[in-house]
Amino acid sequence: MKILLVDDHVLIRDALRGVLKQLKGDAFILEASDCGQTMRLIEQHPDLDLIVLDLNLPDRDGFSVLAELRERYATAAVVVLSASHDRNKIKLALDLGAVGFIPKTTDREVMLSALQLMFSGGTYIPKEILGGELSSSRRLACSDRPPIQLELLADLGVTERQLEVLGLMMQGKSNKAISHMLNMAEPTVKNHITAILKALKVTNRTEAVIKVGRMGWNLSPDI
Repeated sequence: MKILLVDDHVLIRDALRGVLKQLKGDAFILEASDCGQTMRLIEQHPDLDLIVLDLNLPDRDGFSVLAELRERYATAAVVVLSASHDRNKIKLALDLGAVGFIPKTTDREVMLSALQLMFSGGTYIPKEILGGELSSSRRLACSDRPPIQLELLADLGVTERQLEVLGLMMQGKSNKAISHMLNMAEPTVKNHITAILKALKVTNRTEAVIKVGRMGWNLSPDI
């Protein structure tokens, strides 16, 4: 696994490196301190699996960097790291395609569990956006629950093909990436997403992620 850490603080990068090495001892870890260095490293290493992105970069707004990463480098998952606990920022990051949002105040054990969840194809949503309805242990345990049963999906009006699209949405994949991975036209992907949002009775991708997280569903990449 190849991972890029993006943060302008050396101590934060060192701490993250220690956490990641604990989870993935054989991971090849790169580091960047600003957006310019980030983009150069991504050009040199297009096979990145994961990017851990701090939103507070010295040379550019982190949200614009996130949007560019999801548009240009859709194969790499992006995890946002931030000192902020603002619900709107968390929702925006998820809506832009991040597979998770980890506040910098998160303790080591929860961070380990959050990263493990995302490595397995899940999406980590901090308690701030769930309104405190789920404890960290319960939320993170969602990855151990069985996948959604097709009968339940049928009750919601979600087809098996739409479940594949939903699973990739939960991994933070863009419409373009989903189109490529499922070998379907991008307008078809958009139609499936529209149907999924209608079935879940939500209005956007972020709300879909939140609802799925609250219901404790596990959408594994193998579904």
